[in-house]
Amino acid sequence: MDEKIAANRRLWDEWARINQDSAFYDMAGFRAGATSLKPIELEEVGPVAGKSLLHLQCHFGQDTLSWARLGAKVTGVDLSPEAIRRAQDLAAEFKLDARFICSDVLQLEALAGEQFDLVFVSYGALIWLPDLDRWAETVARHLKPGGMLHLVEFHPAIGMLNEPATGIEGSYFRGDALSFRSESSYAGGGHTPMTSYEWQFTIADVVTALLKAGLVLRSLREFPYCVHRCWPFLVESEPGRYVVEHFPGKLPLLFSLAAQR
Repeated sequence: MDEKIAANRRLWDEWARINQDSAFYDMAGFRAGATSLKPIELEEVGPVAGKSLLHLQCHFGQDTLSWARLGAKVTGVDLSPEAIRRAQDLAAEFKLDARFICSDVLQLEALAGEQFDLVFVSYGALIWLPDLDRWAETVARHLKPGGMLHLVEFHPAIGMLNEPATGIEGSYFRGDALSFRSESSYAGGGHTPMTSYEWQFTIADVVTALLKAGLVLRSLREFPYCVHRCWPFLVESEPGRYVVEHFPGKLPLLFSLAAQR
């Protein structure tokens, strides 16, 4: 395994241990029946009852199992063995028909040629992938003819902001892998310092990769708010919507995309 991917797997193993118990993921609410899915994906994906759904980079399976509660036949894939173990435990706890596979989504051999009605990817997935072309090929390979990819993702423009989000510091455009040293999860909770790697992309990179893989773009939307308070510079403008404190409503913070095979 590439050393950068191996470092990221170690980080996500640690975050899986931390995140499931965090307030950010609200497992108490989830156990009481609340969905972890947000209005954007619920609206765009629509009814899933009876459909097969492949969730790439599923973490410990909370969103995957939320789709299962809505009637989808779900398969979740994640790089982290710890996350997959926890996802399998949750599926057993809730008695949900869900399959979880530990794999790099760029080398997803366990599914062979299996195809799905829907592929779902969301919130902070793409920056962990060094090759969007291979990711798009994975998506296309596992979609049935007529099947749909639904992607909801943090807007890459966020990466341009300086740490307090008072101005622009970075480039929007692709460069070498960025190295980070973290001592806590985005969901809260500290850990020993760990190194990870992220890759920049533009929306054009994502769209072009999917078109090259043979998919047809059906929709592309941008949103001036975020549905998670993942960064300290975000403030809540209305329930469930967060904006950059110094530029409220002026920056794109999320985008969604639907593409069909």
